[in-house]
Amino acid sequence: MTQVKSGDTVRIHYTGTLEDGSVFDSSEGRDPLEFTVGSGQIIPGLDKALPGMEVGEKKKVDIAPEEAYGPVHEEARQAIPRAEIPADIPLDLGTQLQMQSPTGEIIMVTVIDVTDTEVTLDANHPLAGKALTFDFEIVSIN
Repeated sequence: MTQVKSGDTVRIHYTGTLEDGSVFDSSEGRDPLEFTVGSGQIIPGLDKALPGMEVGEKKKVDIAPEEAYGPVHEEARQAIPRAEIPADIPLDLGTQLQMQSPTGEIIMVTVIDVTDTEVTLDANHPLAGKALTFDFEIVSIN
């Protein structure tokens, strides 16, 4: 039987959970996730768990933050004067907004704190600093 190796295009069904057991992502009810093993298209910890597996095989892996979305970087958090944000922009905690860097790059940020004078935005990935668990099954190997 064919085993997964680097460079193969695979399709998997998966469920990703946090340490408290809450689901943060799943392919349930959708097409399987398709990607090339070893290409950097998925987080390293999941990519490294695939080689040697066969179609129909299931696995559960625990992935440390360093092998997932990395640690939280404090320098990716920034407080801006509330007056600089247009009044029609929602500032509820957890709201994701798009910002433009000085070079024109679009950056996703999350509102993490709001006071009368400042809004703190976080450009870290929402799963940065979190340990993740993936339950997955190999659907196909090409």
